[in-house]
Amino acid sequence: MQWLKEPEKYFDEDSYRQQGLGFHIGVCVGDIQKRAGLAQSVVSGYLQTLKDAGLLTSERIGKWTYYRRNETVIAEFAAHVRDEL
Repeated sequence: MQWLKEPEKYFDEDSYRQQGLGFHIGVCVGDIQKRAGLAQSVVSGYLQTLKDAGLLTSERIGKWTYYRRNETVIAEFAAHVRDEL
């Protein structure tokens, strides 16, 4: 989640720009997997769990899936924890 909060600190945006993309669409699963050093299936499973919880959104472009934070849901969750728990 931290990597996706500030992707420019953790990933190279140049390859995205060369494709006419940017971090506004998210970060490619492959890039997350390389940084994490885990198998793609493991990373994909974690990302899908976070997406199912509403904390991430994804966009598929061609054969690649890009994930980004769902800031609205994250803020609602943080407020709930702060105010209700």
